[in-house]
Amino acid sequence: MALKIDGRAVINGKRVNSVDGATFECFSPIDNRKLCDVASGKSADIDLAVSAARAAFNARTWAGKSPKERKQTMIKFADLILQNREELALLETLDMGKPITASLNVDVNSAANSLRWFGEAIDKVYDEIAPTPEHTLAMITREPIGVVGAIVPWNYPMLMACWKIAPALASGNSIVLKPSEKSPLSALKIADIALEAGIPAGVLNVVPGYGAEAGSPLALHTDVDCIAFTGSTAVGKKIQIMAGQSNLKRAWCELGGKSPNIVFADCKDLNRAAEAGAGSIFYNQGESCNAPSRLLVERSIKDEFIKKLLAELPNYKPGNPLDASTTMGAMVDCGQMENVLKYIASGKAQGAKLLSGGDQTRTETGGFYINPTVFDNVTNDMTIATEEIFGPVLSIITFDTMEEAIKIANDTPYGLAAAVWTQDISKAHMVAKRLRAGTVHVNSYDEDDITVPFGGYKQSGNGRDKSLHALEKYTELKTTWIRLS
Repeated sequence: MALKIDGRAVINGKRVNSVDGATFECFSPIDNRKLCDVASGKSADIDLAVSAARAAFNARTWAGKSPKERKQTMIKFADLILQNREELALLETLDMGKPITASLNVDVNSAANSLRWFGEAIDKVYDEIAPTPEHTLAMITREPIGVVGAIVPWNYPMLMACWKIAPALASGNSIVLKPSEKSPLSALKIADIALEAGIPAGVLNVVPGYGAEAGSPLALHTDVDCIAFTGSTAVGKKIQIMAGQSNLKRAWCELGGKSPNIVFADCKDLNRAAEAGAGSIFYNQGESCNAPSRLLVERSIKDEFIKKLLAELPNYKPGNPLDASTTMGAMVDCGQMENVLKYIASGKAQGAKLLSGGDQTRTETGGFYINPTVFDNVTNDMTIATEEIFGPVLSIITFDTMEEAIKIANDTPYGLAAAVWTQDISKAHMVAKRLRAGTVHVNSYDEDDITVPFGGYKQSGNGRDKSLHALEKYTELKTTWIRLS
């Protein structure tokens, strides 16, 4: 049976066209084939979605349900995500270009797990009683913040949506979700599944559209209580300004990264370090905010380690994303591919040594593919070392001492993730403490789960997705002081 793609928005429990009837064309980066027309939301559509979300919140159709009821509904939501896993994975791969194996086994499973985990948390998180004098009772409670605006990126559209939907729903909020115009299809399908699971109409609305036309009105809307954004640092700064210009809404931004991956000479398993170093930068075509795009290698092992790293590259040959054996797919669109190629050209121009890749491939398909690219002799002031590329480009930087490695690693406006490879436990702790990053991996990279927070320091933003800490973003803290006598 052919896949039927519905590009209309979901507002107040119904599939609807945009108010002005405008659409944009959605093309697959696999072969540049048109997939469908998608509703192009603007201010009027955001107004409708926010009004629906506010009405649902005020009516307490979701917030007023018992913790047990909300938990059961969210678990059913997760179950239905898994029941629709093949369609969701296919939409994700066709829309974004990532390998179908990753969409099916990682993104769908992680999205469902997020919904299930936060659903289970609903009736297990307790409020507080303060230690006040005998004649008083002081309760410290968390309440849903109200209407949450969520703007998610194109690189993990399904997963990032659920990272925000799940804790926001668990807290009792209503949501208006604006997916990226580059990959909106899985978010729209998820909204249908939410309704099937029993999420009341108006509680989860999805309005696709361009950032300036739909994202900005959502961030500026005075009836939105919180804006949660994942994307570039440049846009995150604008979101923060809009939040202040409007109603001083809470603004949580999980932003870019230029993560250092530090390999010391005493690393006991260089093969594993090389495998993780290649896998983490070339996974998802390098389109990951936490990708370890700066590889810091101690000079004495540099040549040996580079040989091991380059030996991993055949495992990431770009292929057809719909082929189950493919490990590296297409860039999300032509614009992103061209942007990455410009960064590669700047690396060459500034004196970095190209060891592998650096070119477009599979041009006969009509899609947008880049070979895994590795530069050596990179200095930390080169453009490829300072700016987020969001593509399969790895920069190798050499260091001689622990102090030098720490200085290079922290010499960035970002602070999302980092890694340390060493068999010296004292060194691992010392370096991890001094790295200015939200997550520091030791003898691994990109290993985590839903129980730990994800987010960064500095210009990587202030947002934290996952873990119980995410609930703090979507709740207000209230003190109720009662005089007993």
